[in-house]
Amino acid sequence: MTSRRAVRVDQTFFDDLDRQLGSDRGPNGEPSTTGFIVIDLPTVVEEFATHFDALPIAYPDRPDYRVLVIGGTLAAAAVVIGQLVADDSIVLLGIELDLDWPDEQFD
Repeated sequence: MTSRRAVRVDQTFFDDLDRQLGSDRGPNGEPSTTGFIVIDLPTVVEEFATHFDALPIAYPDRPDYRVLVIGGTLAAAAVVIGQLVADDSIVLLGIELDLDWPDEQFD
């Protein structure tokens, strides 16, 4: 059975989202911060909660920091940094989004 860790989101993560997304959807359908939190963030949390030990180490000599690169529904891709802390929970510390979808769809 896979162990599941609790996941919390640090304020710096939300600051990163706010820097990259607006509070409302953009005029061309660009995602909002709230939309990302509701639609794409649950998948990110689930990956960290259940697969933290299998994720790549984010920084040399710091196995407590891991990185997740994941495709989403609203963002083409997200790179998320999480840290395993003393109480065996994970704190999501930062996120970078790629909002540029490829022009061509591949079958």
